Formats: sequence, structure tokens, C-alpha cells
Amino acid sequence: MAKNLAHKLIESHLEGGSLEPGSPIELKIDQTLTQDATGTMVMLEFEALGLPRVKTELSAQYVDHNLLQTDFKNADDHLFLRSACRKWGIWYSRPGNGISHAVHMSCFGKPGKTLLGSDSHTCAAGSMGMLAIGAGGLQVALAMAGMPFSLTMPKILGVRLEGELPPWVSAKDVILEMLRRQTVKGCVNKIVEYHGPGLANLTAMDRHVIANMGQELGATSSVFPADDTVRAFLRQQQREEDFTELKADDGATYDEEDTIDLSSLEPLIACPSSPDKVVPVREVAGKPIYQSYIGSSANPGLRDFVIPAHMVEGRRVDDRVSFDINPTSRQMLEEISRTGDLGRLLEAGARLHQTGCGGCIGMGQAPASGRISLRTVPRNFPGRSGTEEDEVYLCSPETATASALKGEITDPRDLDMDYPSFEEPGQLPDMRPLLLAPQEIPTEVELVKGPNIQPLPDFDGLPDKLVAPVLLKAGDNVSTDEILPAGAEILPLRSNIPEISRYTFSRVDRDFYERAMKLDGDCFVVGGDNYGQGSSREHAAIAPRFLGVRCVIAKSMARIHRRNLINFGVLPLLFEDPADYDKIEQDAELEIVDPVGQLAPGKPVEIQLKASGDVLKVKHDLSEQEIDTLRLGGLINKTRKEHPDIDA
Repeated sequence: MAKNLAHKLIESHLEGGSLEPGSPIELKIDQTLTQDATGTMVMLEFEALGLPRVKTELSAQYVDHNLLQTDFKNADDHLFLRSACRKWGIWYSRPGNGISHAVHMSCFGKPGKTLLGSDSHTCAAGSMGMLAIGAGGLQVALAMAGMPFSLTMPKILGVRLEGELPPWVSAKDVILEMLRRQTVKGCVNKIVEYHGPGLANLTAMDRHVIANMGQELGATSSVFPADDTVRAFLRQQQREEDFTELKADDGATYDEEDTIDLSSLEPLIACPSSPDKVVPVREVAGKPIYQSYIGSSANPGLRDFVIPAHMVEGRRVDDRVSFDINPTSRQMLEEISRTGDLGRLLEAGARLHQTGCGGCIGMGQAPASGRISLRTVPRNFPGRSGTEEDEVYLCSPETATASALKGEITDPRDLDMDYPSFEEPGQLPDMRPLLLAPQEIPTEVELVKGPNIQPLPDFDGLPDKLVAPVLLKAGDNVSTDEILPAGAEILPLRSNIPEISRYTFSRVDRDFYERAMKLDGDCFVVGGDNYGQGSSREHAAIAPRFLGVRCVIAKSMARIHRRNLINFGVLPLLFEDPADYDKIEQDAELEIVDPVGQLAPGKPVEIQLKASGDVLKVKHDLSEQEIDTLRLGGLINKTRKEHPDIDA
């Protein structure tokens, strides 16, 4: 039987379950990726497991998010992460080396391997024939310990690409077209597999752009074949020996199918404040802008800097515009310096920033209040930029640069110039010597812990009866950025749960923390559709649990956040009838009798509204393993029970 590529990758790593969509499966994980905003918690969790060394083929830790050192916190965490890598056999990428996804693809990406990362955009590595999945940090820590990764078998959406991109249209417009069609929740519990003749005209880094933002579709992963294009990329990175050809069989079928004619696409833009509010650039052209931002994990390729450099050559950006250049890595910075493209950008008025995530996660580069910022980043959730009342649009480097030149949103086709040509160089500098390799002969290493690094709180299991108020009722598409914000003030607290919990839901309800502290007990949170979309940060589950949230009831939930809730003992339930959402008011008292006992697979859970006595039926999609996890108060407790040889 002809197989698609996603099924081939899953089958080759399957340790339990079947390929029937919706069934539980377990996958062997070859590689893991952590970054500093989530990695400190992963290392604390791995420490709790008590193992002497990671058991994966390769694990890598990157410092790319918290680069601003306005006080001791970030610097202390960098030292802690380096010491953890030395202690447990993990590759360490120091500050300034670059964004984890692009650096990992350059240094370690290998067709046919599985990659689990504590960053939701880990899926970017699917661009080179890997099965790459974002997850909560605790699941990554367990994968580092050699345990399989469990998930629900996704459906496979096959997207056939035909034709060739016209001038001024690039890979960012392809994924924006996908978001226009599918929305931010259209690919939940699906793997998107791209195939077809249109692939021949997309470089490996073009594919990275598309695979990276598969997370914005809600997808479990995105997959591209490992073909001659991937071979050329590995040759460029001086790693051609790591190439293995991988592709779908002729005649392979998919659970769902779609087709995109690349030649029919035009420049697109996602309007505030969701990645799926996509329209043609010409529909919003003419609006004055404050900022134009190029870089990030979503547009990390050399062409994403070279094309803008040639667009601005001999010109100046509008004097009202902050033209922000964020090189992806030292490799990119070195190359555009060598070719003179960095000089072209600077001469045009560009501002050069550190190689890292920066303003994408609100770590500097916040736009002016109420002013438009055009960004080549993957997300534009409210306030994510660091400015509370922001107006962030997502677009291609071509659109961002054209708009910087004009001072207003501009379709690049309307510029009076030819589309600059670009050809990938045959070879780029090898980045691996810039990373600290694991010790071949382990030596005793003491973890370096600054005063801001606090142990993970202990959580107990679900009670026999849960009677508590609804402390917050939220709407649709609430992101993890709104549950637990990022930014220069908050992210440095990521290894200190008591302190970071002060910001829980601060972008939705400024008084949530104070009300939770006054309550000093259990509570519910109610949400709408797609609750918990966005970043994989498990702090958005840990901090609410620390403040007493024991159950979240929503119309639907994002995959990673749902699992993070379970991992830390928070019961995720779904409205059986979405109209029942309207029957629950904030501050209403709810009761669930014997919550664990009611969690039989396929059986509804009854919730009583104490004021009226009405009973609502809600559902769940919990596996037996997940029910056990909730019963015991989280995945760490469950792991300790099932593996008593681990000294926690």
C-alpha cells in the first residue's frame, strides 16, 4: 500500500498504538530542542528525574529568547543552563549564536529523525524531512530521559503545491494563504504534508517559513520531503553526509487534501490581532506605519535579508519608520557582512539588533502605542509585541521593506523596481564550532543556580469533590501569551513560579492574581474556542495551577496547552453543547462530585451550577494514562510512582 511521508516517519518511530486517527500513540524521540524561556524549567524537571545523562541521540539547549540583561536574572539563567548542559550531556548554544530553530536546522537537522522541542515552532524542522513536534517542557524532559512521547494520532492533510511563485510573492505568502483558508484552529490534531511539483521552486529555508508557522494553524507538525533541495541545504551547511532521501510513495493518499497554485498567489498580510486575519496587501495599503521588522524564526533565511538589502540599495527608509533588522544567527550576520548586504541595510537607515528572538516575544523593540508595526514574525496576538495596545501585521520581507520605504503599508509590486534576484551560496560557515559540545567523558558538574531559580512546586491530585467559583470567564482564541505573558519584565521570572504567577491572566483580567490570592483555594476557568493557542510555554499551565485553578472548561482547546494542563494536574473539559458556555457566569459556583470517578472514557461529566441547581454535561477526550496523571496530580508524580528507581 502506498504510504504518505508522515505515516512513514511515524511508523519508523512507533512504540505503541496504531495509525488510526484519534487513537493514542507513542513515539521514540531521537532529538530534543530547548530554549531559555522554557529550558530552565525543563532542566529543573530533568533534575527532579535524577538521571545522570540524557538518553536521546542528541539534545540541544539554545539561549535565544532572554538576551536582554537589564539585571542579574537572565545572566544567571544562562550560567545555569550551561552548567546543566555540561552535567547531563547536552549541546549548549550561547547567547548571540542565534534562534534555536534555524541553528538546529543548520547544525543538527537530519531527515528521518524525530525532534521534540519545548518551543511550539519546533515544527519548523519538518522542512527537511523530520517529524518535528512542539510540546510542553515536562514532556521534553521525559523524552530526554529516554521515555516515548505520547499523543493522539493526527489526521494527515496533504497539500499539493503546483506552479511557481510570481515576482514579489514568497514563502510567507504561502503560509498566510494556508491561514486564510484553514484559520488558527483548522489543523488541530492534523499533520500538514506538502507535496507536488511546486516544491521544486521552494528552497529548504522557504519550506522552513511554511513549516514554522504550521503551529499557527494549530497543526501537530508540518512535513516536507527530503529531496535534492534538502541535500543542497545540507551541502551548504557542510553536512551532506547526513542526507537521506525521504518522500511519499507514488499514489499515496491523505485523510484530507487541498491544492495551492503558487502562481496564483499575491502578497498577503495578517491584520491585528490574529495570524488568520489574512487579506491581500492592497486591501490595507496606504495606512501609515511606525515599524518594519525583518527576521525571526518565521523568516530566518539568507534571502529574507538579502532581498530587502537590494530593495533599499541607494534609497532611504521613511524617516517615520523604525526599520528593525534581526539577524537569525551568527552565520547569517557573518554572511550579510561579507557580501555587503548589511551595509546596504544600514545605509538605508536600518537598526541592527541582536541575533535572537528579540521583539517577536516582546523582548525589546516594542512599537509605539497605537501605531502600526509590520513584522515577519509568526504571531501577532494582542500585546505580544510588548505594547499593550499594539497593531501588529504579519507579512513577507518584501512587503515589510516596501512599506518601510514608503512609510505606509505597500504592496511590493507597486514599487518602481524589478524584483531582486537571489541565489543561495554553495557553502556557508559551519556553525557547530560555535556551540559547546557535550563532554565525551562526563565529569562531576555542580549546577549554577542564582537566587531567582526556585524549585518546582509540588501539586496534589484531584479532590473527591470539587466545589469552587469560576474565577475567570474568557472568550475565544485566548493565547498562552494572554494566560501568562512574555516580555522583558516577565520572561526573566520563568524559573520562579511564585513570582511569575503574579502576571497570570494579566492581559485578560488585571485583578486575577489578587482575587486568586484572596480566595486561597480551588477555582475554575471557563474559556471559548481554541483556548490556549500559541506558545508551548508550560508556565501558562503551572502558574494558574499554583494559584488554585483545578479545572478549565472550554469549547475547544489547543493541543499543547491541553496537554500542559494535564501534566500539572489541571482537568481540561469541553462543553458538550457549546451553548452551555452562556449559562456560566464569572464568579458562579460550580460543583463536580467525584471528578476522577466520572472520567471514564466516552462518558460525560456532570457539573452542577450551585445557585440554580442546573446540571450541565461536559465531555473530555482523556486517555487512561491522562486520567491517571490527573488522579496523581501531574506527570511528575505519575513518573515517580511508575519509576521508583528515579530518585526525585
